Amino acid sequence: MIPLVKSSFYREQEVREALADFLLHTEKLSMGPACETFEKNFAIFQERKHCVMVNSGSSANLALMQALFNLERIRAGDRVGFSALTWSTNVMPLLQLGLTAVPIDCELDTLNVSSRTLLDQLEAYPLRLLFLTDVLGWCDDIDRIRDVCAERGIVLLEDACESLGTVYQGTRLGNFGLASTFSFYVGHQFSTIEGGAVCTDDQELANMVRIVRAHGWDRNLDRTTQTALREKHRVASTFYSRYTFYDLGYNLRPTEIAGFLGNAGLPYLSEIVHTREKNFHRMASAIYGLTDRYYPLRHDHLETFSNFALPVICQSESLHRSLVTACEGRIETRPIVGGDMTQQPFFRKYMGQLAGSLSRSNAALIHAQGLYVGNNPELTEEEMKEIVDVFTAPEMAGVGAQNLRVTKSLQGTS
Repeated sequence: MIPLVKSSFYREQEVREALADFLLHTEKLSMGPACETFEKNFAIFQERKHCVMVNSGSSANLALMQALFNLERIRAGDRVGFSALTWSTNVMPLLQLGLTAVPIDCELDTLNVSSRTLLDQLEAYPLRLLFLTDVLGWCDDIDRIRDVCAERGIVLLEDACESLGTVYQGTRLGNFGLASTFSFYVGHQFSTIEGGAVCTDDQELANMVRIVRAHGWDRNLDRTTQTALREKHRVASTFYSRYTFYDLGYNLRPTEIAGFLGNAGLPYLSEIVHTREKNFHRMASAIYGLTDRYYPLRHDHLETFSNFALPVICQSESLHRSLVTACEGRIETRPIVGGDMTQQPFFRKYMGQLAGSLSRSNAALIHAQGLYVGNNPELTEEEMKEIVDVFTAPEMAGVGAQNLRVTKSLQGTS
């Protein structure tokens, strides 16, 4: 079977050997110098002033939202828009903090929220914040989304966990809003096995994320910020200062192992992105042209396309079922991200119909008729040929001719 992921991290054998030596000789394995070095280097790569490393991309989402809550930039009850097609832990922090989570539909040809779908939802629900997911390396007109948010006083955040390395109009995804989150999970573009980060140019926000990351204390702040915080709260004793908790927090810290893996892999990140991009084009050029079977996906607006999976959206549910069956035992497949979040049990339990329904939406269609296969740097030419052969097989043509879902939303896609 062709798996979604073949290795735990890039150049795995040599990194394992280096990791074994690191484990034998490092003085500490809890968060320390290796993590600090990675934060500095990743901030340089991402072209942001601050990077705060955490133990997962999901934790990055939680830490960022909690930090904004602590700083009173968002409050319980505020309406927060999110990409309906996303991962569960993009949405869960909103519910955990008592925010009203408002789903925003995506475009079929980019899998992402556009200014059109955002403006459609804003007619019904004014937002305080938009937590935008850059799905599977794509974006839509995120520059226009940024402008809409600026015009309306909406705080824009990006969940760039699936899009590390993509460049749109000269800007890396993750750099269009106030802050962004990243995942270094083993299945993503760049792996520390488990790990994540928050990036921002906002010093106050970065400091609060560091407080949130570690129990609510100040140990990981610079000395000037520590002193100001201790003076404000009249914490004069060195004995107590290390165990003073200034705001709501968790333990979301990474280990030095994750920091080491990040530092070992970061020099190869551009190579990883290039290989995945090349693989994607090799397969997509053969598959996406079959518009009688699959809805077209466009990516020519992206200067660099960083992608870890090849998604397809079938023209019918019967074709979707046939493809899933054809791939069994041969090619590992999954739904596109976590599907339409409004159809997930947790969302229905906690939000009900408060934020409106997307029952006839692009996200719903993708949920029912979408799937993806892995795109990893270790894919061979033979494996890519097998993927293409399955998705372009002549016997699938008749199945794909039936379009079971044509909605009003689809007719408005870009």
